[in-house]
Amino acid sequence: MQIKSQSSELLRFSTAGSVDDGKSTLIGRLLYDSKSIFEDQYEAVKSASERRGEEGVNLALLTDGLKAEREQGITIDVAYRFFSSSARKFIVADTPGHEQYTRNMVTGASTANLAILLVDARNGILTQTRRHAFLTSLVGIRHVVLAINKMDLVGYDRAVYRAIETEFEGFVRELGFESLVAIPVSALKGDNITSRSKNTSWYQGPTLVGYLDTVEVTPRESDDFVFPVQWVNRPDSSFRGFAGTVASGSVQVGDEIRVTASGQVATVSQIVTMDGNLEEAIADQAVTLTLDREIDASRGDVITKSQQPLEMTDQFEATIVWLHNEAGLPGRTYDLKLATQWVPASISHIKYSINVNTYAREASSQLGLNDIAVCNVSTAKPIAYDTYAKNQQLGSFILVDRFTHATVGAGMIRHSLRRAQNIHKQALTITCEDRERLNGHPAKVFWFTGLSGSGKSTIANALEVELHRQGMRTYILDGDNVRHGLNKDLGFTDADRVENIRRVAEVAKLMADAGMVVITAFISPFRQEREMARELIGRDRFIEVYVNTPLEICEKRDPKGLYKKARAGKIPNMTGINSPYEAPSHPDFVADTFLSSSEIVERLLLLN
Repeated sequence: MQIKSQSSELLRFSTAGSVDDGKSTLIGRLLYDSKSIFEDQYEAVKSASERRGEEGVNLALLTDGLKAEREQGITIDVAYRFFSSSARKFIVADTPGHEQYTRNMVTGASTANLAILLVDARNGILTQTRRHAFLTSLVGIRHVVLAINKMDLVGYDRAVYRAIETEFEGFVRELGFESLVAIPVSALKGDNITSRSKNTSWYQGPTLVGYLDTVEVTPRESDDFVFPVQWVNRPDSSFRGFAGTVASGSVQVGDEIRVTASGQVATVSQIVTMDGNLEEAIADQAVTLTLDREIDASRGDVITKSQQPLEMTDQFEATIVWLHNEAGLPGRTYDLKLATQWVPASISHIKYSINVNTYAREASSQLGLNDIAVCNVSTAKPIAYDTYAKNQQLGSFILVDRFTHATVGAGMIRHSLRRAQNIHKQALTITCEDRERLNGHPAKVFWFTGLSGSGKSTIANALEVELHRQGMRTYILDGDNVRHGLNKDLGFTDADRVENIRRVAEVAKLMADAGMVVITAFISPFRQEREMARELIGRDRFIEVYVNTPLEICEKRDPKGLYKKARAGKIPNMTGINSPYEAPSHPDFVADTFLSSSEIVERLLLLN
């Protein structure tokens, strides 16, 4: 442990542990002992404790602010608390212990310099302890305190303390922590929190506050200047600046800067704030930069110093923590947010998931709630990035569901994939418009979706016959036919269905680029993949046709006998029976059962 002579700077730390390990009580004790609460707050907590019939003052009530938390007796949200000692100021993130709130724990730890992991001395190391230790390492924290709590309930037994300390040191050895100290405490009684306890005379290490006062942590921010542009500030024709918050490093008036995406350079002429101009801006300051010349930059661009350029990539390897009940599937399109950059992205490959009990690498085809996995990620266009180990601001991202707008995953970039730099788009002389003129008609993709037996293939075939009669170049991509060749390696799990549609959409795009009218007939059960196909192919060329045939009619038809097999339990993933179908919310055309095939074709021709 390194001791600093001047330790008055701010220290951010997080707390984590299993449910009822005493995190909130510990933080309440720190607030109380540091005199960081008002007398009326203490009296309110004291009265609440008496009403609940508790012995003594329940200091956990100082931090469990949400009504749901007080009722359940657990922490379910991240709470940030501020207190100080004679040597230092602190911000502590009180994070949830329950597995279902792992995402909150990641949020709280993401800005911390140090983590306190609590263990109930009676229970020892649990699965959540291992999970939180791994997540602590994952988000870049290198200093850990193992607070072995509730020592009063095990008679302050040194053997219990030593056994937990030894087990913990054993399984975190490979996690690369720079420092690790185990402290026996009782948050309820105050043992070894601010002063040494006579109950643990066998312990010669620091108290918890003593350690927090003196531990030296390396700042997590990169020294390189990084400035994600939040918006272009142009109140009138005489002023144009780029507003945002300095993510890392610093910039001065006169520095030459570069816009990562375009490569354009300029010199900083002013650093503007609400309180007046600055000569220098440092990390976490919100400023507006004005430049000595006009350059092409907008929201989402990243500005650096010209001598510290960032790389761009559209494919990278990342560690992802999945935060949603709905599974994460390779090939499914999400919105990726990195700094101020937003871009469609997908998990192209799950390389392996990580077992938090053993840290073993395990094969995985999808991501479930709280899963941690190393994945390849592909973005729709290149983004400015850095590795998480070097720059947390440009190395961390979130994945957002495109329909519900829920945050479904959090990721940390490990490195760019080599093929991202080695593969380049080849410019072609002949365009789709040239091929359309040669063919004599526009390129289109009619995307038929509906349940098995709804009549998709029948209508698609009738449409092609009529288009062919009119002299148009057409081709049908039918679900069954494609699975005999291109997609013969895919099954019918959700992950395989997503990949099936991704491949079909790519083929349809190429055929449309050839100037053809493409007709697809696939169940395509998920909205997200149909929307992905629309964006990939182009909204002006994509026509979604929902064949709206009710399930009971499809079952009566059952042309391939699939429903009968599914009802008998012989098909485990039959759409509409034991696998979901998400009907289009705003299709371009609805083919209802009361319309004949000829009527549907006649109306579809009006859309072509």
